[in-house]
Amino acid sequence: MNNIALYCKSYRKDFLRLRRLLKSIEKYNADKISFYISTPENQYDELVNVLGDVGSYQWVSDESIISSNPRVGAGIEKTRSGSQAQQTIKSEFWRLRLCENYVCLDSDCQFIQSFYESDFIAADGNPYTVIYQNKEYFQLAINRGHPRVFDELSLEGNRVKALFGRVGPNYYCPCPPFIWSAKVWKSMDEQFLIPRGLTLWDINTADHPETLLYLEALLNYHAIPLHPIEQLFRIYYYDWQYFLLRRNGERIQKLAKNYLGVIYQSSWDLNMDHGGPSKSLPSRLLKKIKRIGRFVQSSF
Repeated sequence: MNNIALYCKSYRKDFLRLRRLLKSIEKYNADKISFYISTPENQYDELVNVLGDVGSYQWVSDESIISSNPRVGAGIEKTRSGSQAQQTIKSEFWRLRLCENYVCLDSDCQFIQSFYESDFIAADGNPYTVIYQNKEYFQLAINRGHPRVFDELSLEGNRVKALFGRVGPNYYCPCPPFIWSAKVWKSMDEQFLIPRGLTLWDINTADHPETLLYLEALLNYHAIPLHPIEQLFRIYYYDWQYFLLRRNGERIQKLAKNYLGVIYQSSWDLNMDHGGPSKSLPSRLLKKIKRIGRFVQSSF
């Protein structure tokens, strides 16, 4: 079993983004860390069509991850929204016993410089944990007239914290890459879920995102030592944030001083949707007009 692996759960719409991620891994993966990709079984042929089959990644099916939990019925992913199913499948990858820890990536991630196992694993062999209070981003959102960002994430933090009965500040790791330990997920399973007759599919909902569930399990059950670090990638959550930071002089070359990679979230960066746009032409035009407005607003 590997101590550390890279993992990305993807699906058809994101295959062009996934290809970009794969190319960046092939270029910058200095320690040759194993890279696993999972998709639904019926999308495997299309995955190979887009990525090729050259041995730089290993494929596993979403269905194999789901079935690795004996308390979960086959087809449960079809009873959840796509985003909720994706979150839970990512969180259950540890059950395949391919690695002790994994760097969980999304398809819209891309590395921008060489990375090593030591970027993810501390000297004692345990993984670092991305954990912080998110104050810089909250303040930026408030400054730019987007208070909903703070309100929504604070509510999420409060709900998950209450689920575990913890009192104290909210902590976040809202976007990938996440460095997850199988020991932490197992501790949640054995000490929280099984005693209540639950599975992760029951509690990983829109109110309880998987990123916060992991952090609260770590803080409550102490399955591994806490080695805190900040975000590994620069994340552009919204186009208005990207425009503003670009105007402040931010460029890829400068990001490499502090970050291993960058994410242009697919929720707003739609140019790489595989299979073409799914929205109607009027809808796409309206979205483009709004984006131009946010670009202009970033000047003030």
